Amino acid sequence: MSDHAAGQGTRRKRDARFIEIAQEAGVSTATVNRVLNERGSASESARERVIAAARRLGVRRLLPDVRHGLIHIDVLMSHGDTPFFRRLLGAWHRSAQILDKRIVLHRIVLPESDAAVVDAITRCRYRRAGLIVIARDTAPVRDALAGVIDQGESVVTLMTDITDLPRVHFAGIDNVRAGRTAGYFIGRLAKEHGRVLKLCGSLSFGVHRDRMAGFREALTAAHTDLEFHGVEIETQDKADACYRAVSCALKQGDLVGIYNSGYGSAGIAAALRNFGAAGKVVWIGHEILDEHRSYIEEGTMDLVIDQDPDAQVISALQHLLHACGVLEDSPPAGPVEFRVFCMANVREAPYLPPSL
Repeated sequence: MSDHAAGQGTRRKRDARFIEIAQEAGVSTATVNRVLNERGSASESARERVIAAARRLGVRRLLPDVRHGLIHIDVLMSHGDTPFFRRLLGAWHRSAQILDKRIVLHRIVLPESDAAVVDAITRCRYRRAGLIVIARDTAPVRDALAGVIDQGESVVTLMTDITDLPRVHFAGIDNVRAGRTAGYFIGRLAKEHGRVLKLCGSLSFGVHRDRMAGFREALTAAHTDLEFHGVEIETQDKADACYRAVSCALKQGDLVGIYNSGYGSAGIAAALRNFGAAGKVVWIGHEILDEHRSYIEEGTMDLVIDQDPDAQVISALQHLLHACGVLEDSPPAGPVEFRVFCMANVREAPYLPPSL
């Protein structure tokens, strides 16, 4: 067979394949050619249909991405200036550096107000592929997110979930299980009789409500003689509020355990030291920080449950990019696994570099 004949055969085979794809996608062969060879322009819907048809037909070639041009993703963060929040910013910075250049992350830190969050959700000057959101679970925020989801945007919640929302994924730990873990260890480590103090960061965040529910569940199942019922003291992550709550409980006597779902650890440590109770009361909290490591090393704090911000960021990106058609394979379902730190496994290197 001559080279000319061979070339014609190859072209006929390719054209026939293009015809099959065109029929499957409901477009012209010219559109198939433009999309698969990335020559010229095609509408986004046509592009999606052609690539989907090629995948269904098992075309053996490297297919273009479904989306053409820049992919804009907003990361909306409204959670204050906590140490974990600064670790989360570092995780976003690291992840942004390894993403494809076509994927543009707009990391937007917002004040903790519904109006600011709603405005960022509903007003966007560019065509947005999706949203990753950390925000309080309030009616205005839920309504705003439900509205953009109805318009076709993909939404992933990060760190704290929002109820009754048809989001793509919740990229966070199972906070009920985290609370159960704290309850399990309090039940195992604390004295058999005495009271347990429950400090809740903020009841406006579902993360804290879930942790407290899991904590109560674990201690109830353990059938201990520990007294842990009653009101959770909401501290708003403030050290002075934690100090007052712990001091009051120590004055009342018979305090054997403290569970704190949020921040304000400096107040807890100060109260325990001032009353000579450091190392005598079991104390479990959240997030591995250099501050918490120092409390663990001195024997004031027993255990830290950590969310692992890098794992949460990776999970959020994987699920959102899959929903946008950038990633073909489905990412792992389910929550991000949390970590537990104690005297035996805290590290020496800083958990939060000074620049963050």
